[in-house]
Amino acid sequence: MIIGIVKEIKKNECRVSMVPSGVESLVKKGHKVLVEKSAGCGSGITDRDYSNAGAIMKKTPKEIFAISDMIVKVKEPLPQEFPLIRQNQIVFTYFHFAADVKLTKALVERKAIAVAYETIEERGTLPLLTPMSEIAGRMAVQEGAKYLEKPMMGKGVLLGGVPGVAPCKVVIIGGGIVGTNAAKMASGLGAHVTILDVNLDRLRYLDDIMPKNVTTLMANSYTIREQVKNADLVIGAVLIKGAKAPVLVTRQMIASMAPGSVIVDVAVDQGGCIETIHATTHNDPVYIVNGVVHYGVANMPGAVGRTSTFALTNATFPYIQKIADEGIKKAIKKYPPLALGVNMYSGKITYKAVSETFGMEYTPLEQLL
Repeated sequence: MIIGIVKEIKKNECRVSMVPSGVESLVKKGHKVLVEKSAGCGSGITDRDYSNAGAIMKKTPKEIFAISDMIVKVKEPLPQEFPLIRQNQIVFTYFHFAADVKLTKALVERKAIAVAYETIEERGTLPLLTPMSEIAGRMAVQEGAKYLEKPMMGKGVLLGGVPGVAPCKVVIIGGGIVGTNAAKMASGLGAHVTILDVNLDRLRYLDDIMPKNVTTLMANSYTIREQVKNADLVIGAVLIKGAKAPVLVTRQMIASMAPGSVIVDVAVDQGGCIETIHATTHNDPVYIVNGVVHYGVANMPGAVGRTSTFALTNATFPYIQKIADEGIKKAIKKYPPLALGVNMYSGKITYKAVSETFGMEYTPLEQLL
């Protein structure tokens, strides 16, 4: 198989979808790996590193898309990449289709085979989402603490306080991977942390493992409203696999918060769980609504490219290897978790949550195989 690795073109996206060790493993098995020049520079990986591993270096993404059987990316294709995608070409990346109707329609039109990192599921977990969720959860606190500083338009408060001065109140909506990692960071810095979730078993688990400055609460409209009102930092950490995030924090709740409070919505790439959130970039990460600072960067882990790249490729490479070795049809049939990642096959939507979001036709994957 010919596997193509292109440079990410989303603003300030420093990750790359494969490291030299992955290239070497694929080449040893007889596959060809094409890598766009400077694709790894944001992660500290040079063209020579790739060449030494056996990659064939190409100057433009057009050259790579034109002959690759599978394109492996980090972020979803952007409009300038849509025309490069060929019929039945496998594109393996984070898609988050439910948050982007234009992307969904474009991939249907190109009749692509879209395999989404975020919906591959094994033993009840999302293994390709987990490493980036860990990073995003930790970064959410890091960024939130920064924007609470007065020069950054925040309240001018230190997250953990100091002796004689109360720590900040951090409210985390969602107790999954993102929420757990955010709570670890915030509690470690000395903040008073409240985690809200709808799963009582998850809350029991978090109550057992978290330090004493972390409180768990059942999530409902009343508790969310009351907790958000008094929060210094609110972190949206809600995920519904493959679907648009539900809006849990309303504009009215935002209006009740003190000026200079901060919101970081990690769910923004799935539409966001905060009504007033919209996607921003690392170049222009924040905006103000009702005096509250909103941070909506949709590719937070891209800022720590080297850490993120190695964390991501540790998880993705075994699946890349399976597709390359077996071919897409055989790999899907042989590995059920991989089949759950197929959101689109030959232009037909095969993931129900995506079709339901946009009222588009759903086709069971089994019918297309």
